[in-house]
Amino acid sequence: MVPKSIVIPGFEQLKKNRKLTRIWQFRHIYLFILPAILWFLVFAYYPMYGILIAFKDYKFNLGILGSPWAGFKYFEQFLNDSSFYDVLRNTLSISALKLIFGFPAPLILALMLNAVMHGKIKRVFQTISYLPHFVSWVVVVTLLQKILSPNVGLINDIRYQMGLDPIFFMGKPELFYPLVIISDIWKGVGWGSIIYLAALTNIDPHLYEAAEIDGAGRWSKLFKITLPSLTPTIGILLIFSLSGILNAGFDQIWLMQSPATLSVSEILDTYVLKTGLQQGQLAYSTAIGLFKSAISLFLIVAVNKISKRVSDVSLW
Repeated sequence: MVPKSIVIPGFEQLKKNRKLTRIWQFRHIYLFILPAILWFLVFAYYPMYGILIAFKDYKFNLGILGSPWAGFKYFEQFLNDSSFYDVLRNTLSISALKLIFGFPAPLILALMLNAVMHGKIKRVFQTISYLPHFVSWVVVVTLLQKILSPNVGLINDIRYQMGLDPIFFMGKPELFYPLVIISDIWKGVGWGSIIYLAALTNIDPHLYEAAEIDGAGRWSKLFKITLPSLTPTIGILLIFSLSGILNAGFDQIWLMQSPATLSVSEILDTYVLKTGLQQGQLAYSTAIGLFKSAISLFLIVAVNKISKRVSDVSLW
């Protein structure tokens, strides 16, 4: 190993040549990841150029660079907007309910599937639970509308046979949040359990054998072996969930939204779409989107730091 204080002529050039040799040696691997790199450059990094619109009085005929600067005008406009608190409240309410009820659901399903001893039965239930993930929200919401329809819906048909009046489920604001949470859990619980099932397979079976010898029961092994072993996985997924607290689920909310439920269903993402594309306020909507991204970045850094200090579980 060459000390840093000693400079050998041509040493840096030699290191550079070795690096280029290694790149050429593994060129097939670099070519394999090249499409992913290009995708991120085109669809993730290049669009960041448009963030400038949030700080400009954007004019179509002048373009982004030619438009005059507006400073923080649109951020102040959003914070002073009468709908700001309603939109933020709806976003946080939906995200919090999804976190409270939706986050534990994949873990519970994974523990239940892991407890099934018969292999074929386990695989059947796994397949059934995975299938909704591959169904688009368009299909899911259409099914909800058909099942809950006040005229031809299955639920209201049953109510009619029982002598009860039909209910317009999709048009009641008080039923909007339960329908959002239930449909979100149904669609994502199976796919979300894959990570926990993979983590469960890494637990040393000798720990359970030793616990059985000591007289530990099923619940004792669950709380003293299984859950502590899953703590790092739970911590990482919780960090991602908390950092995305402002992502209430655009596709789902946009499709389930109706004029009757607008007071409880208008979230940041739908508000940005309406103000940007429908009303043509591109600079204003860009400022709202940047505001949301900045808060999400702050949250993921803060939650990661707190998690690292409390439990030694962190993303970096």
